[in-house]
Amino acid sequence: MPGAFLVVEGPDGAGKTTLAKRLAARLRHAGLTVVEVREPGGTPLAELARGAALDPGLRASPLAELFLMLAARADLVAKVIRPALAAGEVVLSDRFDLSTEAYQVAGRELPREPVQAANRLATGGLKPDLTLVLDVPGKLGLARRAGSGQAHDRIEGADPALHDRVARAFAAASGPGVVHLDATRSADALEQQAWDAVQRSLRNLFPANRV
Repeated sequence: MPGAFLVVEGPDGAGKTTLAKRLAARLRHAGLTVVEVREPGGTPLAELARGAALDPGLRASPLAELFLMLAARADLVAKVIRPALAAGEVVLSDRFDLSTEAYQVAGRELPREPVQAANRLATGGLKPDLTLVLDVPGKLGLARRAGSGQAHDRIEGADPALHDRVARAFAAASGPGVVHLDATRSADALEQQAWDAVQRSLRNLFPANRV
């Protein structure tokens, strides 16, 4: 049985990481083998690229940032995601290619078509079966992030106008497998809405299995 590739996307402060952990727990409780990954990161090479891309002191240019993100993604896809899917496992990722569209294309204002072509090369054309997009206004996301007390990385500390463009790009996302969720709701309500979408997706992928 082939695996399933599920992704949680959204602006900073939308609650992606919390939701991804909750969904992973539910999937395991349903008897599925789950591989959790985050982007950028997940392999030694990808973690090095993440550190370089997000380090404020290195001041990566928008184009350098893009290639660091894609290098991390290419290594993660080759070494973790594709092998897990081939083994019939569920891969649950905190961010994937939609984040490139939101941050590097909309946020950094890089040209869309060349970026999309570079991303296809990095992933070998791999697309998620389900992308849960957590919609939250840019200002609210930043306020939540500030309230968490965590230090900002280079992208999180960028101009608020960039985060507004990013939030609008996520809100406008569409395509096969894309499901939008209202991330202004409570964590419990958001989790249930997301779990309903995950169940529908898995039942479509594996009709003989009940989740």
